[in-house]
Formats: sequence, C-alpha cells, structure tokens
Amino acid sequence: MWFRRDLRLLDNPALLAALSAARADGSATDARVIPLFVLDPAIWDAAGPVRQAYLTAALAALDKSLNGNLLIRHGNPIDCVPEVVAATGASSVHIAADFGPYGIQRDAGVEVALGTVPLVRTGSPYAVSPGRIMKDDGTAYRVYTPFFRAWVRHGWPKPAADIPSDVSWWQGMKSQGIPVAPDLGALKLPEAGEQVAWERWEQFRTNGLATYQELRNRADLAGTSAIGHHLKWGEIHPRSLLAELSDDDEVFRKELCWREFYADVLAQRPDSARVSLDPRFDKEMPWATDADDLFEAWATGNTGYPFVDAGMRQLRTEGWVHNRVRMVVASFLVKDLHIPWQRGAAEFMYWLRDGDLASNSHGWQWTAGCGTDASPFYRVFNPVLQGQKFDPDGEYVRRYLPELAHLPGKSAHEPWLHPDGYLHGYPERIVDHKSEREVALANYTVIKKPTA
Repeated sequence: MWFRRDLRLLDNPALLAALSAARADGSATDARVIPLFVLDPAIWDAAGPVRQAYLTAALAALDKSLNGNLLIRHGNPIDCVPEVVAATGASSVHIAADFGPYGIQRDAGVEVALGTVPLVRTGSPYAVSPGRIMKDDGTAYRVYTPFFRAWVRHGWPKPAADIPSDVSWWQGMKSQGIPVAPDLGALKLPEAGEQVAWERWEQFRTNGLATYQELRNRADLAGTSAIGHHLKWGEIHPRSLLAELSDDDEVFRKELCWREFYADVLAQRPDSARVSLDPRFDKEMPWATDADDLFEAWATGNTGYPFVDAGMRQLRTEGWVHNRVRMVVASFLVKDLHIPWQRGAAEFMYWLRDGDLASNSHGWQWTAGCGTDASPFYRVFNPVLQGQKFDPDGEYVRRYLPELAHLPGKSAHEPWLHPDGYLHGYPERIVDHKSEREVALANYTVIKKPTA
C-alpha cells in the first residue's frame, strides 16, 4: 500500500484492496501488507516549511497507528517503488488515484517502471473523482452551481468498511525514517493524525455545524470546520463527512463540493494551476511593474489596512487564514496593488498548512476574475467595509495586530481616524483604496472584449 494523500486507516478503499490482494496471494501466515510512503523531493522541496512540518507529524501519527511499521523511503517514486517491490517480492502495488498534474505523470512513470507488477488504483481523495461529472454533451463544467447539482445527482459511495484487526503489517526492508521537521519559530501547528481529524470533525459536527451558515463568514469567531489540513493529507475522507450530513447541512455540503469542483477543473486544465483560464489576464492586463516593496508590505501584513494585515499575519502565525479573509487579501493584492494572482497564490502555497494546488489556484482565480465561475473583476472588496462587516467588534484585528490593541470596538478598522491610531507603530496606508479601485477598473477596460 503506497500512501500519498490518504494518511489514514479508516474509509480507505485502496488499503482494503491491498489487504484483499495480500490474502488472496499469500498463505495464512504470509498475507502481509507493506505500508509505504515515499518522501518525494519533487513534493517535499516545493511544499515549504509549514506543510513539511505538518507532513512529518502526520506521518508519525500514521506510523503509530501501524504499530511502527510504516516503511519510508526517500527519492523519486519511479525508482523507490520498484526497489521496494524487488526487495520484498510484493505482488501488487495499491494506490488511491491521483488527478493532479504531477501525480498523473508520476504514477504513469511508476506504472511503467513496475513492469509486470500491477499498479492498482482504487478510490481517490474525492467523494467523486475528477472527470466523472460531465455535461450532457460530454464536456466539463465551467460553472460551479450546475456542477454541484450534477455532483449531488451522481452521488458517492458509502464509507468503506473498517480494516480487519489482524492485519500483518511488514516493512520488508530498512526504513529511511521520517525527516526532521523544520523549525517554524513562533508559528504553531495543530496536532496531526487520523484520530485528531475525527475528534475535530466530531467537535464541529456537534457544536458548529448547526450555526455554520450563519457564522462561517465571521473572521472573529470559530465558525468554520478548520479541517482543511486533514482533508489535504487524507487523514479523513470527504465521503466520511458527507455520510454524516443531513438535509439541513446543505451549505457545508456545498463547501465540500467546491473542493471537488476545483479538482475537476484542474484535471481538465492542468495548466490552470499557474495560467489564467481567461488568457487576457496574463497577456493583456497592464499589471504593475517594480512592485516588490508593495508585495512585501502585503505579504508581511504591513499595508496599513487592518483587516488585510490581520489576515496576512494570521497566515504567518498559524499557517491558515479564514476563507472570507483569503478573498479580501487576494482582492487587495490583485486590485489595489495590481499584482498578478499567481504571485499571491505562490505566497499562500508556501505558508498554508492546508495548501491544495487546485483549491488555492482556482480560489485565487475566482477572486481575480479570471477563472472558472469567477467573481467579476469589477467586484473589488473594500478592505475597511469587509472588516467592519465580518469582524464587527474588531476582535480579529486586535488578535493579530498588537499595534492596534488599544483601539476599542470597530475603531480598530480605521486607525487613521483616531489621534492615537498610530501610537504603537502601526504603518500608514500604502495606497488609497478608492483611487486604486479606479485604476483597477481602468486597467480592466484595456482587456479586449471576449469573442462570441
């Protein structure tokens, strides 16, 4: 069993397939399964320290659940997986299908390298695998709402059966071990592992699901599931969550579907991870040049707009940002600072503990106005009004901006209106939002009208 984005034992069809194959091939005393994880430098090196640190913790939790039998090898899977097969005599390799651009290429290479040993794909990280939901004419959906309706009509399997209690785990060769987690300094990550994922889900299902629709946009409150990092590494499967939702939980069901929609879009258009689906935004939009200082102010939370800065400081403090705030900070970068979405998306992927290529790239494209089912470019989030609406008492701002802790209530959103607003070193605004909004709209007129 080659684990990748499915670091769990429950509801794992690929793992059940490996167990079934082992028992079919082996005798009663030799029905062994090798639980393998390959530390692939192509993924590890690109992950950034936050996801690297979380992955090490997630692997440690998985290893514990396997009674210390997780075999870890370091290197290119095209080399490592056949090496394990050759050293152990494994008769088949089992995986959950990967639909990402790199994953598809990697798995095809491994399949060739394995020769006559089959690479068996069972399940995927999604309730409905990308490519399954198609329009009547056989083309992929480009708009979320009809995709959601079709996704619900299509349905998904029930959670997979539990694994037997008498599995014979076997490393079969020397494990190269879990790497040392990078030092994150003051950034603190939540606990990792399948058990923690289920505990977090049960807490949210019991205490937060009923108020999710009402509170999910409030940055100052814990109104979201905060389960994205567990879904990212497959410590819990979305199918498991969907099985526990009722008809009253439609809003949360839709949020799970957004993840599946973006995965489907990326599978259909792998280049959209870094290229705008509307090519005019890459080829014709007059983006700012020599904007490194502006980008640095945005990235470090020093724009002078408290709601934006609180979000970017949260990112570097927790490796996570509230979804409403993600949209606001993205809008500010693209439409107030006139910097392409790709640069912001890369910054997010470096810091986010739940960084998922499909969701991140297409979430940014949605805000930038250049993606599938995108918010129109002329919808420019006002960072002050957004803060006052979704952090009405200023609690979120004060939590991450100690320079504004002395400003009570919603006054924290407009320090420039108060004589002591800058008393503790908070920066003044680097741009004027009203003026830059006009610039953004003028820039947009440069783009040619879409052809029929």
